[in-house]
Amino acid sequence: MKTILISNVLLYKERKDVLIEGNKIKAVERAGTFPVEKYDKVIDGSRKAIIPGFVNAHAHSAMTLFRGVGEDVPLDQWLRERIWPYEAKLDEEMVYWGAKLACIEMIRTGTTTFNDMYWHLNGCKRAAEEMGMRSVQSFTWLDHFDDATIEENKKQLKIAHKESANWSSLTTFAVSPHAIYTVAEKSFRYINSYAKDNDLLVHTHLAETRAEMDQAEMEYGMSPTEYMNKLGLMNPNLMAAHSLWLSSDDIKILGDNGVHTVHNPNSNLKLASGYKFKYNELRDAGANVCLGTDGCASSNNLDMIDSMKAAALLQKVWRNDPGAIPLKELMDVASLNGAKALRLKAGKIEPGYLADVALVDMAKPAFVPNHYFLANLVYAANGDCIDTVICDGKIIMEDQHIPGQEKIFRKVQEVADKVVDYKKRKKK
Repeated sequence: MKTILISNVLLYKERKDVLIEGNKIKAVERAGTFPVEKYDKVIDGSRKAIIPGFVNAHAHSAMTLFRGVGEDVPLDQWLRERIWPYEAKLDEEMVYWGAKLACIEMIRTGTTTFNDMYWHLNGCKRAAEEMGMRSVQSFTWLDHFDDATIEENKKQLKIAHKESANWSSLTTFAVSPHAIYTVAEKSFRYINSYAKDNDLLVHTHLAETRAEMDQAEMEYGMSPTEYMNKLGLMNPNLMAAHSLWLSSDDIKILGDNGVHTVHNPNSNLKLASGYKFKYNELRDAGANVCLGTDGCASSNNLDMIDSMKAAALLQKVWRNDPGAIPLKELMDVASLNGAKALRLKAGKIEPGYLADVALVDMAKPAFVPNHYFLANLVYAANGDCIDTVICDGKIIMEDQHIPGQEKIFRKVQEVADKVVDYKKRKKK
């Protein structure tokens, strides 16, 4: 097995040697322990720090194609007028290029794994595998309560699941019912049964807006969380993105059932969906709280460091408590917790864990002086501080260089211009 030695690298407060063998971390010892001439690749870490690769627990990768398209409108209008009409024009090749751009952005900002929900999942899967990233790719299910669409979705889900048997070990298959306002009750029941029978993760949107809450109360006489619980979806296989509008009863349901909730602060702020994410309450109830960026059409970037900062500041301000979320906890939310949700032994720099790590360039103004590394990382830096990224024991970015990225930028611009026809937009 190939070996990588990262020598004399800062691990939070101490200088360490980190040895990678194959796709796992083999050893973490004091700096100077390992002779550099013994290993296939040696990275000088003297001006670097090492962190676990981020796990973006909720993304719509190919929405990079719509960055800047749907601005200054609420979620429902944003979906129906700005996003869904353009998504109807997409094909697998377009999605492939949009997802490739997403992978570049995520790699450049330190993400090694992402949990994706998007159309044409084979395009997304192909892009992620070519870029060397780990991902969960979902069969996305919307039916708008139409019986014919429901039956077609059942057929296509089975086909996609069967095809996923040939995917690489970097990619996992899941199923994604979009939300309670786009998916029929009988579809949720079918998906829940299918996922349990096949041990699949279920990735959905939950309690994202006040409008969703009001609609659920009006139509079902209960909250979105209570409704999903009634359908049997509340279990440790559920990834519930947003989980923002929650009562104390909702929080208890999520905690008692070990649900994985995903906070997407920048998207929630930009779409004015809400800001009182109940991190402490969810954590204390037993839910596993993860972090995501959402898609580039709603948050505009895929930078998990930016998302960490937004999450931390939001907790401080709405609780009126500067210590609302400790930085080490926040780092776990952005890495270890997401890995746990996706069934990965990753998110720690320890022997036996997957070699999914990022190296931070300490020769940046944000890290001078370096009294407290995590404070500098979250509050002073951004994703541009990431120098090198290793996923599954392979270097996928070194010295901020990703091979072929210029070609990808050009191609994505061509695809985006084709999908979003600005001449037609101006006539409307």
